[in-house]
Amino acid sequence: MDEVAGAIADPVRREILLMLRDEPRSAGQIADRFAISRPAVSRHLRVLREAGLVRDTADGRRRVYALVTAPLDELAGWLDRLTRPSGWQHRFDALATEVYRTRRARRQVTEQQTAAVAAADSHEESA
Repeated sequence: MDEVAGAIADPVRREILLMLRDEPRSAGQIADRFAISRPAVSRHLRVLREAGLVRDTADGRRRVYALVTAPLDELAGWLDRLTRPSGWQHRFDALATEVYRTRRARRQVTEQQTAAVAAADSHEESA
């Protein structure tokens, strides 16, 4: 997971991954999109390959790179654990719901008692 996180930490490498999302591309096609040298792009591709995020195949004299998303699954799972509520948050949410229900029930009882007293007072006045 650390190697994958390190690989996607660089904005150029993230852009390369986005380029490869739709279709495989040759190293030359990838390099043409950046204002950096071809050797620099090659180094970025090597980092992505070593992290398992891209695979390359030979097509004649060209190297064609394709996206591999499986290594991102572990990182995505970790990020999900980081961003979802903790076990305590679920308990606090349940407590808040119970407090709301109790307050509503008490309010309903109070309203019923007030209505009963008002009806009794009305009945006494008419008698």
